[in-house]
Amino acid sequence: MLSRLARALFGHSNDRSLKKYQRRVPEINALEPQIQALTDEELKAKTAEFRRKLADGATLDELQVEAFAVCREASRRVLGMRHFDVQLIGGMVLHDGRIAEMRTGEGKTLVGTLAVYLNALTGKGVHVVTVNDYLARRDAEEMARLYGFLGLTTGVIIPNLSDEERRAAYAADITYGTNNEFGFDYLRDNMKYALEEMVQRDFNFAIVDEVDSILIDEARTPLIISGPADDSSDLYRHVDEVVARLVEEPNVYDKDEKMRTVTLTEHGSDLVEEMLNAAGLLQGGGLYDLHNVSVVHHVQQSLRARTLFTRDVDYIVRDGKVMLIDEFTGRMMDGRRYSDGLHQALEAKEGVEIQQENQTLASITFQNYFRLYPKLAGMTGTAMTEADEFAEIYNLEVVEIPTNLPVRRKDANDEVYLTAEEKYEAVAELIRKVHEREQPILVGTASIEQSEILSHLLRQKRIPHNVLNARHHEREASIIAQAGVPGAITIATNMAGRGTDIKLGGNVDMLVAEKTAGIEDEAEREAVAAQVRAQVAADHERVHELGGLYVIGTERHESRRVDNQLRGRSGRQGDPGNSRFFLSLQDDLIRIFGSDRMGAMMQKMGLKRGEAIVHPWLNRALEKAQKKVEARNFDMRKNTLKYDDVMNAQRKEVYAHRREYMALKDLSGVIADIRGKVIEDIVHAHIPENAFVEAWDIEGLTREVKRVLNLELPIAEWAQEDGMTEEGVIERIEEDATRAHAARAATIGPDMMRLIEKHILLTSFDGAWKEHLHGLDQVRQGIGLRAYGQRDPLNEYKQEAFQMFTYMLEDMRMRVVQAIAHVQPVSEAPTMPEVPAAMQVEEPVEDEALDTATFARWLNEVPRNAPCPCGSGLKFKHCHGKMV
Repeated sequence: MLSRLARALFGHSNDRSLKKYQRRVPEINALEPQIQALTDEELKAKTAEFRRKLADGATLDELQVEAFAVCREASRRVLGMRHFDVQLIGGMVLHDGRIAEMRTGEGKTLVGTLAVYLNALTGKGVHVVTVNDYLARRDAEEMARLYGFLGLTTGVIIPNLSDEERRAAYAADITYGTNNEFGFDYLRDNMKYALEEMVQRDFNFAIVDEVDSILIDEARTPLIISGPADDSSDLYRHVDEVVARLVEEPNVYDKDEKMRTVTLTEHGSDLVEEMLNAAGLLQGGGLYDLHNVSVVHHVQQSLRARTLFTRDVDYIVRDGKVMLIDEFTGRMMDGRRYSDGLHQALEAKEGVEIQQENQTLASITFQNYFRLYPKLAGMTGTAMTEADEFAEIYNLEVVEIPTNLPVRRKDANDEVYLTAEEKYEAVAELIRKVHEREQPILVGTASIEQSEILSHLLRQKRIPHNVLNARHHEREASIIAQAGVPGAITIATNMAGRGTDIKLGGNVDMLVAEKTAGIEDEAEREAVAAQVRAQVAADHERVHELGGLYVIGTERHESRRVDNQLRGRSGRQGDPGNSRFFLSLQDDLIRIFGSDRMGAMMQKMGLKRGEAIVHPWLNRALEKAQKKVEARNFDMRKNTLKYDDVMNAQRKEVYAHRREYMALKDLSGVIADIRGKVIEDIVHAHIPENAFVEAWDIEGLTREVKRVLNLELPIAEWAQEDGMTEEGVIERIEEDATRAHAARAATIGPDMMRLIEKHILLTSFDGAWKEHLHGLDQVRQGIGLRAYGQRDPLNEYKQEAFQMFTYMLEDMRMRVVQAIAHVQPVSEAPTMPEVPAAMQVEEPVEDEALDTATFARWLNEVPRNAPCPCGSGLKFKHCHGKMV
């Protein structure tokens, strides 16, 4: 009541924001005649003029009006597209570090150019983040023409680029790429061993396209760089054989589809223990004995794979590999794998080759990655439903921008049937009726399985159609290009984030490229292109008269945004259109999250086979169910982020230290401090505070000094001296360790010693951090059980993570000091049998000729177990890489 009264008196916050931005639009429009009068050279010179003003102290806000006018005019000349007034507003929203919600077809790609151009003037770099490589490449190529005209450089980050190519792309004024590529480059950069090897520069400003898909949908799983762990392929296969038989038995597991969890019942635990014992997979004792923990983990993952994950819904099998499917876009996620052995369990289930399990080397959530940017903005067609999450997690406000032309699409109420079979029959019948008048149809499904069922029905009715899903993604561009022509029927698995508009009559540019491919004669190409343009224009008018694109949804998604994105494919830029959703009581959303009374009520009404209920009340009930799911998913993501924030604080500290070490040419001071701390720890561990000499563990201290510092010291003699204290022992050991280190550096050479110190410090840091991440993973998996003891799992995790981080730093210091203390100069290559010429990669390098730069390169590039580049035939770690 009060909120409605406040909106009536003061207006909605969105309206207030729009009014502020709309006041600037006339200022930009007033400059248009003046800017249009400029020659191309004068227009290009504006960029240099803006940069001079920035250097003289002007702000980007002060340049905004003129810069937007310049960018709009350049776009009109180069791209043939002039920004609408609402697009100018969108550009202002992005520049202010907010999210611009603009309907599908409103030209978000063009909107982004305004904020990109303005912010790129600083020379600090602007990142434009897209949902897939195709869009990154397409937008970079298309918009590079505009930015290049204005004197700015453009780069694109796509898979399989070398470090040099990536570094050049990041050095450009504007860099396009996917969220995965940007995130992985950040992690890889923080695993490098020299600043000049890093590819990214300092973060400045990022615009995220399809921001809801990237910052919310994909943010549920972190980015992880992994290395191979111990191979346990056979165990996965054997356990899967047991679980496959187990799940056939009654009452062996409890499954919660809402929470996506499955647990063994008491009967199931007893039965699986018998079966594992019979298969010889248990090491004696019971299933939950300590030495069988690994087997229990394999059983749990195999059970999840068998009961929670469905082929052609959650994943597909292609070329002997289990490929994950993005539930929001329907695309295959090549290279993405489930962690913690779940992917291996799926591979065992499907009988394909089991890839080696991995161990985390570096990881970060998308939430924490994108919060690294001092300024962040985004654009999408659907963000308002998640406005609370954007505000709480990313401090991003959503501004809903009106359409350029009024929306004419007609959205019908949902039709709800008792069974899925009746629903699909109704969908097929509507498709037949609409197809008879040749109105183009887009059918959205939630899974490959649904699209195949519907496709089968249409084939039976001899209705021609195209199927777009993870199995046929190679044809995506051509299918979408044709989806708006008269009579076209397109069945698509999740249309979110496709990035290509369905234009009435067809996409003229894509159709021209398709029809003229392979034609070399210029006159013939132009003739074919003209014919295609004329046909598309005629088809556009015809489809317009038929009512535009008809969108049919075969199921409500868990997220309202995905439904809105499907609907938004119709009715773009004032075009007519229709949309209707078909549901059944067997749909997952209704079955798992809907009201229990809904099904009972419909059955009491005496519905006959093939009949449907259509009522606005049902729409509201379904929306309420979707809101429940959205709130639950938000809580899950927020909870995951709370745990990652603990690691994020540690990650920032580790990465900051690494960069500091890489930036320093001489780390001898750092090494001396570390050595001093290690000596103190060693002495304190063997000499109790304020203890008499008789209580000292002199023998243990002597052994530890020898093991760690490679020094044989008369500590027992020191202890007999009058007045010798714990501090005195520390001081003596430090003096001897410093002298030994100086002598070692003099023998090896000061420059070479500096390189070795840096290499040991960084590799030791990385090794300790990798093991720390593994330990945190283990703690995180079981920390939830602390709740049974009335303890907050998050607080428990924070405390344990802090203690583990402290231990990690101690372990890292110990590794560094011990490795450096045992460094030995290799005076000559070890004597080895003559290496056959065929095995010699290059001519052996004499030690005397091994310069500092070459040795540094070898330390950074040659794996420890690879042959030494000197040609000795030994492994690098036993030759020039020998440190112990």
